[in-house]
Amino acid sequence: MLKKPAAGKKTGPPQAQEVRYRRILLKLSGEALMGDKGYGIDPATVAYMAEEIRKVVSLGVEVAVVIGGGNIFRGVEASLEGMERASADYMGMLATVINALALQNAIEKLGLETRVQSAIDMRELAEPYIRRKAIRHLEKGRIVIFAAGTGNPYFTTDTAAALRAMEIGAEVIMKGTKVDGVYSADPVKDPGATKYDAITYLDVLKKNLGVMDSTAISLCMDNNLPIVVFNIRKQDNITRIIRGEQLGTLVLKK
Repeated sequence: MLKKPAAGKKTGPPQAQEVRYRRILLKLSGEALMGDKGYGIDPATVAYMAEEIRKVVSLGVEVAVVIGGGNIFRGVEASLEGMERASADYMGMLATVINALALQNAIEKLGLETRVQSAIDMRELAEPYIRRKAIRHLEKGRIVIFAAGTGNPYFTTDTAAALRAMEIGAEVIMKGTKVDGVYSADPVKDPGATKYDAITYLDVLKKNLGVMDSTAISLCMDNNLPIVVFNIRKQDNITRIIRGEQLGTLVLKK
């Protein structure tokens, strides 16, 4: 039987432990929710992502998430095949909302509070994006999932992640990928590719390393917002980075 909190005692986020970051923005691609499937959402993978987020929240860290929609629909690819770009991008934004709701459901099954905020108004499904409200949710220990990108065509969810991270005062963008950092070339295709422990924003742009799109990297560079690129498929990686371990690749000014 659960004990009720003592009278006059407020419940809230867990007490923060000794961690490197207090507020993070986690960027997940839509493909991260596919697991080993070729399309759509794998419930087991979504449950795994939710558990990884729960571990971070248990450290007292405030967590916001931006999620892509490439597992369902990719606007850029559709536009290359003849679809009008703005329409294709809006369809991609709707795909991110589907993913956000799936992640919300998995997280709430673990007993955590969440809010989905959408850049496109759809009040029956999600709150509209309001910066001050998002920050207040984070302060109360809720996980905020930002959906529908920036709400504008021609901007990727990478750019949305950079923008939302700065708006909410996140200390870092943590970009979960299927590889363990940034390499000089695709490590799958080139066995001789070199992994960077740290790299500057300028080098990422000059070498066209594809960490995030150039708009997102430029936004982070202009505002000195670090990015950690890491393997999201390895259990406890987010928690280990939060606790101060040197994993993945750190992208910073110098």
